[in-house]
Amino acid sequence: MKIAIANDHAAIELKQVVKKYLEEKGHSVDDFGADKNEGISYTVYGETVGEKVAAGEYDFGVLICGTGVGISIAANKVPGVRAGVCSEPTTARLVKEHNNANIIAFGARIVGEEVAKSILDAYMEAEFQGGRHAERVNMLTDIEKKYSK
Repeated sequence: MKIAIANDHAAIELKQVVKKYLEEKGHSVDDFGADKNEGISYTVYGETVGEKVAAGEYDFGVLICGTGVGISIAANKVPGVRAGVCSEPTTARLVKEHNNANIIAFGARIVGEEVAKSILDAYMEAEFQGGRHAERVNMLTDIEKKYSK
């Protein structure tokens, strides 16, 4: 899979672990995040990955900040993005199965390295279930279109 990843200053170390883990599993990972403690906001990184994923350049995105919340909110402002914050594997599986999330986010101050890996595994092993869930995802798209005018 082709994966976009980004992080802010709070998640530099965890991003490196996650990136290496994904590459060792044979995935192509492009890094758009911070590599040093610089003053760029998580909003920039969330928007960047959101734009690239929404444009279809990547199979999915991974965003990491202190909590995962701010960076996911930024990504979710990009039309076509469905980013979900995951603090454990069950949520990661369900955001894919039920919401067809194309970006997952988690917090470096919330999850450790092994939990982050298990979140990634659960997300990547899951498949969108469609059916009633597709109807709801379509409703989300309709809301997005309504306010994007």
